Amino acid sequence: MTLDNYLASRRGLVDAALEQAVPSERDYPEIIHRAMRHSLFGGGKRIRPILAIAAAEAIGSDVGAVERSACALELVHTYSLIHDDLPALDNDDFRRGRPTCHKAFGDAMAILAGDALLTLAFQVLSELEDVPSERRVRMVAELATGAGTVNGMIGGQVADLEAEGKQVEAAQLEYIHRSKTGALIRASVRIGAIYAGANQEQFTALSDYGTHIGLAFQIVDDILDVVGSTETLGKTAGKDAAQQKATFPALYGLVASREHAKQHLIHAVEALGPLGEGSVRLREIAERIITRSA
Repeated sequence: MTLDNYLASRRGLVDAALEQAVPSERDYPEIIHRAMRHSLFGGGKRIRPILAIAAAEAIGSDVGAVERSACALELVHTYSLIHDDLPALDNDDFRRGRPTCHKAFGDAMAILAGDALLTLAFQVLSELEDVPSERRVRMVAELATGAGTVNGMIGGQVADLEAEGKQVEAAQLEYIHRSKTGALIRASVRIGAIYAGANQEQFTALSDYGTHIGLAFQIVDDILDVVGSTETLGKTAGKDAAQQKATFPALYGLVASREHAKQHLIHAVEALGPLGEGSVRLREIAERIITRSA
């Protein structure tokens, strides 16, 4: 199976799990469910839940159930995008090639849609009846930490806001990227590992892998904001420079930023050594993250 076929197959599993998890547009109050679904099913590569599935597969788990836990990651990710796009934060009109949630439903409903997706993510994990309770608790904690304030997504977003228009040092920039984007990506592979019952060596290997691809992912995002188009990216290009964001191209330039991303790819692949051939999809996904154009 090619990587493209693999990604399409696993994306289908995730979408089916999300379809089961999210109330339909006919469930009262209908407008909140329409707003949630507008953003959740408006495209997206599903890279975070796919990473969780691939991590579980690398340990040797059946993918027939892991997508139910993996879809919680997409719920949290989509919530973060809805809130990021609000006028008080990044103030963007487009996401995944369509109007952002607040443009389609208004600010108040967009805030509530994000809140609802975040809340639902933890409900999904708590209801995994075929997963031992100890693992469920660990997955809940992992997701909460990855999305939280201490070295997590929200903490990184706060640091990102505070750095706008300021000169930042390398350590501060790495903290922003490692927390704002990298933490949830790292949590994705760790949740897959926990689901599959990884031993400590396997868990450490996947954690290291997740750390490096999380950083690489955001560095490439920074680069694409400079060289990509709005049509290709599905969101407004050039906003980082316009908002004077702390980015790798702003600090290092494009050439050096690409080299940083390549070095994180090398370290990510090296981290997978203890997992052997079972980690081939994770290696391929890491390479795709570096070479993507959107």
